[in-house]
Amino acid sequence: NTTDPITLTISWWGGDARQAAYEAACKAFTEKYPNITVECTYGPWNGWEEAQSTALAAGTAADVMQVNWNWLFQYSGKGQSFVNLNDYSDVLDLTQFPSSALDACTVANSLQAVPVAMAGRIYYWNMATFKKAGLDHYPTTEQELLDAAKTFQEKLGDDYYPLAAGPLDRMIMMTFYLESKYGEPWVTDSTLNYTVEQLQEGLEWIQSLEDNHVMPDLKTMNAAGDKTITDGQAWITGKYAGIFEWDSAASKYSSALDDANKDGFTVGEEIKFGDNNGGFSKVSMGLAITKTSKCVAEAATLINFLLNEEKGASIMGSECGIPASKAGLAAAQAAGAVKDLVAEANAKVMAFTTNKLDPLFENNDLKASGTGIYQEVFDTVDYDGVAGADVVDTLLDGMESVGYTIG
Repeated sequence: NTTDPITLTISWWGGDARQAAYEAACKAFTEKYPNITVECTYGPWNGWEEAQSTALAAGTAADVMQVNWNWLFQYSGKGQSFVNLNDYSDVLDLTQFPSSALDACTVANSLQAVPVAMAGRIYYWNMATFKKAGLDHYPTTEQELLDAAKTFQEKLGDDYYPLAAGPLDRMIMMTFYLESKYGEPWVTDSTLNYTVEQLQEGLEWIQSLEDNHVMPDLKTMNAAGDKTITDGQAWITGKYAGIFEWDSAASKYSSALDDANKDGFTVGEEIKFGDNNGGFSKVSMGLAITKTSKCVAEAATLINFLLNEEKGASIMGSECGIPASKAGLAAAQAAGAVKDLVAEANAKVMAFTTNKLDPLFENNDLKASGTGIYQEVFDTVDYDGVAGADVVDTLLDGMESVGYTIG
């Protein structure tokens, strides 16, 4: 409909750079379709999933939602929440997306989202702090990571760390470690491939990083009261000199640094902790249309504009990751809108990772900040001083409760 007044709503999470890109692209869309008004809702990740799950349950979610991949399984496992986008291929060009990525977004025989980007985790380093400690290169091995931690503590003091990691970061690091050491994917068809003893080893490895001053414990990190790592002065001023994050998050972390540290932000390498690469990639996020939308064709047209059309894709650039759309990537590259940091990180991730993320790993009951099982496990270790062996059952019980089969 290009004549009647229409209001579309769209929601997303992300930092300031992503917000600016979405808002500018939505403005360009309304210039092309003057009868359509686009209202934007956005915020930081912390608490976002809880708010959106509530909106979905209440029928008040936006027409177009930026969704985490696992939401398709968790909130629309029977196709109840999101529209089948195959039905709107006349206005949304699905041929631009890799078939494997479309398959990953097909749940209950319904294409419930289109992939915005593929992503994985990688290390980022603040070389300004490393140089301050007399180190001219970032860690590429576990031993170099341990050596850097010792140098930081000796040269810069106890409040400087090469790495900072929240509960979900620690859980992902642990799976990378175990997959690298043992060569098995974390799960196969929702069945855990690791034994109690191996999980205990992984948890103790995370604890060893704290013990060796590689990263602060959660008690230290939480004492500052920051909602996210990027909010904290320890990150902003370079006292925390590294993170293990999604390749699509480079801009958020680099832009948070102060002027003395911003130029030091550097994409690192994946670290092999064994004989295997290990690690996983995933559909980092998708765009979906809620079944409560009254303007589905127009919502699909907005998605096509943002991801496939030259004008929209050139504005969105790489703010949500390296575009999965062939046409979108070409437009973003031609406009010089693909950030070098994101492109470098994504290339390294995709060349290294060997496994795909399973949809249960990011179930909100497991990963939720403050209330999830991952948080409970690592909080118990750090606050109560217990060993990894004492929280393995907590982890396994939590995994089983969301649908994992424990061998």
